[in-house]
Amino acid sequence: MALRALRQNRGETLETVAQALGVSASALSTLERTGAGVSFKTLADLAQYYGTTVSRLSGQEEVGQPVVRAGAARVWPMPVEGVRVEVLAEGRRQMDCHRFILAPGAASEGGYGHEGEEFITVLEGRFRLTLDGTELHELGVGDSIYFESRRPHAWANAADGRTVVIWVNTPPTF
Repeated sequence: MALRALRQNRGETLETVAQALGVSASALSTLERTGAGVSFKTLADLAQYYGTTVSRLSGQEEVGQPVVRAGAARVWPMPVEGVRVEVLAEGRRQMDCHRFILAPGAASEGGYGHEGEEFITVLEGRFRLTLDGTELHELGVGDSIYFESRRPHAWANAADGRTVVIWVNTPPTF
């Protein structure tokens, strides 16, 4: 995984990075070894700390085909519990395009911001988005939202069942 190499190239310990981000060293160790075990907020914080993007950390920028067939989307390789992310546009693009499938209770576990703009549309369920810590939006099937990515945003599945959204970031800064 690229995270261990990034940390080691900077001559930093797990404890140093963990302290800077306010997470446990064991959680970072698990992420470096398995690619799992942290929230989306922590992934975004790590990308910002290392001066990169979550997509680059996940290997999403590999060369891909222009067409992604139904049922054949690559699953994002950095799993977060209750969240399945399918990559809908492979390779280096001007946009990050994903389908998020959120289990009941799935959430970002905090707000995060980055450069760019975002568009989200709900295909199934209910999606809750909080901007700037106070501006709450609850979206249902067919609803969409567009916002500047630098605004801290936290999200959650607001449905009793699963929620499915299409989420697009541009430029690919997530």
